[in-house]
Parts: sequence; structure tokens; C-alpha cells
Amino acid sequence: MQIVQKQDQRSGILTGGDSMSSIKERMAELIQEQPEDATYEEIMRELAFQRMISRGLEDSRAGRVVPNDEMARRIRTWQK
Repeated sequence: MQIVQKQDQRSGILTGGDSMSSIKERMAELIQEQPEDATYEEIMRELAFQRMISRGLEDSRAGRVVPNDEMARRIRTWQK
């Protein structure tokens, strides 16, 4: 299964629905935006961060969210 993304027009973040060439273009832009002395690890971390943001936005738009009070309750159970 091929995952296709779309760039969020407000943030420049990749989201579901656009062509693979657009994804490559946005990834190239993200890489070019990095400082000249950026390491491979720093670039990969930035790409991963952008993907995490896009997944979070997709989840939020699809209603896949957990209310704050429910999340607080879940965290308290982890601390026991």
C-alpha cells in the first residue's frame, strides 16, 4: 500500500492526499532549509518531526483524539 500525503497549505507540513512528487519536493525543501553544517541525524530528526506533526494533524481532523481529562486519568494509572 502506498501512502500519499498532501502539504498543509497553512503550515507547509505534509498531510494525506497529494502526489509522491509533491512529497519529494517538500522533503527536498525541508532538507535545503537546514543549516549547511546540519548532520545526517539532525536532518532525519527534522523529517521525522515533520511527519509526527502531520500525523497528529490528520488524527485531529479525523476526530482521533483523547480529551485532556481522559489522558490525565490514563497517565495516573501508569504511575501506580
